[in-house]
Amino acid sequence: MPGPRLLLLSLMVLGAALFAQSAAAQGGRTLFGDVRVTGDNDNLIPKEVTIILRKVPDGELARQTVSSRGRYRFTNLAIGEYELVIESDGKEIGRMSPIFMRDRDLPNSPYGFQYDLDFKWTAPTQPAGGVISVADVYSRPAATKGIFQRAEQAVAKKKFDQAIDLLKQVITMDSNDFQAWTALGSIYFAEEKFDEAEGAYLKAIELHATSLRAYLNLGRVRSSQKKFDGAVEPLTKAIELQPTSGDANMLLGECYLQLKKGSKAIPYLNEAAKHGHPEAHLRLGWLYNAAGMKDKAAIEYEEYLKKNPEYPERNKLKEYIQTNKKS
Repeated sequence: MPGPRLLLLSLMVLGAALFAQSAAAQGGRTLFGDVRVTGDNDNLIPKEVTIILRKVPDGELARQTVSSRGRYRFTNLAIGEYELVIESDGKEIGRMSPIFMRDRDLPNSPYGFQYDLDFKWTAPTQPAGGVISVADVYSRPAATKGIFQRAEQAVAKKKFDQAIDLLKQVITMDSNDFQAWTALGSIYFAEEKFDEAEGAYLKAIELHATSLRAYLNLGRVRSSQKKFDGAVEPLTKAIELQPTSGDANMLLGECYLQLKKGSKAIPYLNEAAKHGHPEAHLRLGWLYNAAGMKDKAAIEYEEYLKKNPEYPERNKLKEYIQTNKKS
């Protein structure tokens, strides 16, 4: 798979499941928790992460950007099934699903339903955000080679402003450097400058029509803005270029889920599950459960537990499997 990939080492639930009776009386519930990102080098840990809340079968409800040692809070939630997705620099680094909110779980607590997220960060060995793709080779002239290398080093140290200045120097001297355009787009994306990121990726694609990384990240930019229709085209192209891309299949399957086209999502989620995205089984389980096909949902949840036996909510999944799996 081209480009660097962030490796999530552990994600566990620390808090107890607490619902707020006082909030319920007002017609809504609160889901909150502390976020703790740790790692071997504090200087490389992301300063912020994005927490995305989704509800079965409605899709994304809200997202919040919080400190990597902060707290998230979603309020006025109805009873149902939810999941949390954690992203950094536009890439998913963790997922917690399913999270059940049920009246029978309500204790006498004024705070709400607490899910603390604690996971260890392993820094990429290459620049963050997938800015450089080994599959997209560009013969860079000597005049810009050193500048580009300095830009890589700046990104690795998260000195994004410096990296932007250096990459702009590169494309001013050589406007055909599609790899520099792609790198620039990824930095803009990390800084949530979505219009600039999209423009840079489109320029990279114009210069190099087979740039997998540019298509993939363009799909990420658009889906992060809930422009799911617009994300389908570049992600489809990315899969044409590399059918076994777990990232592209996962993102495209997710887009179709958000567009409420579950039948189209299924084959892409199946491929994602085969190629490094076990969380695709959770999404398939979610989809089948929402469609009333609980036996198929049970199979997907079972497959997920095979790949992630230490999943914090494994007991709830096992209960679901035992109740719904056909013998």
